[in-house]
Amino acid sequence: MPDSKTQIEFIRRLPKAELHLHLEGTVAPETLIELSQRHDSAPLSIDEARALYRYNDFTGFLMAFKAVTERLRTPDDYELIAWRMLQRLAAQGVVHAEVYIAVGVIHYWGRADLEPIFAALERARERAKHEFGISLYWIFDAVRHFGPEAASRVFRQAAGMRAEYPSIIGIGIGGDERQTGADVFRDHYAEARDAGLRLTAHAGESTGPESIWAAINIGAERIGHGLTAIEDPELMEVLTERQIPIEICITSNVRTGCCLPLTTHPVRSYFDAGLMITLNSDDPAMFSSDLECEYKLAANDFGFTNEHLRELAANSIEASFLAPERKIELLHRVEATG
Repeated sequence: MPDSKTQIEFIRRLPKAELHLHLEGTVAPETLIELSQRHDSAPLSIDEARALYRYNDFTGFLMAFKAVTERLRTPDDYELIAWRMLQRLAAQGVVHAEVYIAVGVIHYWGRADLEPIFAALERARERAKHEFGISLYWIFDAVRHFGPEAASRVFRQAAGMRAEYPSIIGIGIGGDERQTGADVFRDHYAEARDAGLRLTAHAGESTGPESIWAAINIGAERIGHGLTAIEDPELMEVLTERQIPIEICITSNVRTGCCLPLTTHPVRSYFDAGLMITLNSDDPAMFSSDLECEYKLAANDFGFTNEHLRELAANSIEASFLAPERKIELLHRVEATG
């Protein structure tokens, strides 16, 4: 195994895509304090902010996520967090990202119009493209436990805005899959697909393999988490044969209590079985991790060699929604990384 410094340098040089990343989950406690100072009558202290990021289960994580999104109210707020996210991604050698925006939450609380917010996000994206050469697509994320009609509003807004903003690439459903399965979104996913949007879905994070089957059956092209596929041999065969990408988020799964202990995480079993897996950080500020840390974790705790990490980086490019010519360019860069 290479020494720590050499390993980190290799990981940073390796061109990577981050495909499962929630914008709101990139907000560090220090940035949350800035937002609190803008909006709270009694602003949070640093200790109070950090306390929000400590939890023991998936429900606790959802409450922490809610505490952050409650303080995102203006376009300036969103531009701030998007720019800081992109700075951190570029520093880790990320060349492309596909980032979830909790549009379902924005709609549900009705605190602000989406279009001015999105224009602010686009300013951050364009600035980062110019300064760092990083590309970014947005995925409009609905909250599954708000129900299918709320999701439909999110998906239709994505379709309606895409003509002006081609960086809106797809849609997804996040939230609590224990409350609402994927089947009820079948017609809405079909409508989104017909509108030219790409389809993702969180599945098999806090429920069993039936959730992953349901996501596949409504047309999801990528599966977020997919932890419980390991429980169903037939599902494993289907995922392998079809090479349906699985967006793996190791630290997230441990911190939310969905996969304890770390040694039981199926990431290595999936890789060895030939599944198309990618490494991702999910909500890095809330899990005290980032994509670089996920690659290090795969190497140090699951025995992935540098060649394996190169394969995972290539997977992330291949599983992205980038145009074929851009994929080929980035894959050549991955192969050339020494």
